[in-house]
Amino acid sequence: MEKKLSREDAWSLLTQYTKTPALRRHALAVEAAMRHFAGLNGGDEEVWGAAGLLHDLDYEKFPEEHCKKAEEIMREQGIDPIYIRAMNCHAYGICTDAAPETQMEKVLFTIDELTGLINALCLMRPSKSVLDLEVKSVKKKFKDKSFAAGVNRDTIRAGCEMLGMSLDDVIRETIQGMRKKAEEIGLKGSITSDN
Repeated sequence: MEKKLSREDAWSLLTQYTKTPALRRHALAVEAAMRHFAGLNGGDEEVWGAAGLLHDLDYEKFPEEHCKKAEEIMREQGIDPIYIRAMNCHAYGICTDAAPETQMEKVLFTIDELTGLINALCLMRPSKSVLDLEVKSVKKKFKDKSFAAGVNRDTIRAGCEMLGMSLDDVIRETIQGMRKKAEEIGLKGSITSDN
């Protein structure tokens, strides 16, 4: 049985190595989407969420050693291998050769880049919000390779295939997850809720 990481511990570790607000918001967006997908897959929201929070643990301080340094840090902290493996799998084919096997690993691999695309799109919309974002808008920008050019579309497509889900469904569920934490991730924008 894995040693579960509390949300507080995961956040504390992340903020120790990640100071940039944009990178923290990205970690929170991935966490929100991971928690949502955990619910859809009968996974443990705490475990999936912590895996999402920590996936870019070393990115700000050690971009050249991305994943390698995070593994080192996590091992030193005595963090359960389930989180270390998920973190390595998210960069499969980019800077690691750890192929995603579990559902949690496959989801993290798929939605990491996608949350970045959704974030970039929200910031250029009049509302600056994820709350009124539609799948078709994301699909349109997904096809436009010059938009958020750093987002690896092939990784997202490969992930959808691994999950056996259509791109539309993955986009829809990722948006849903991000909506749950819209304010925290800076994507509430000018939308006011009436409820």
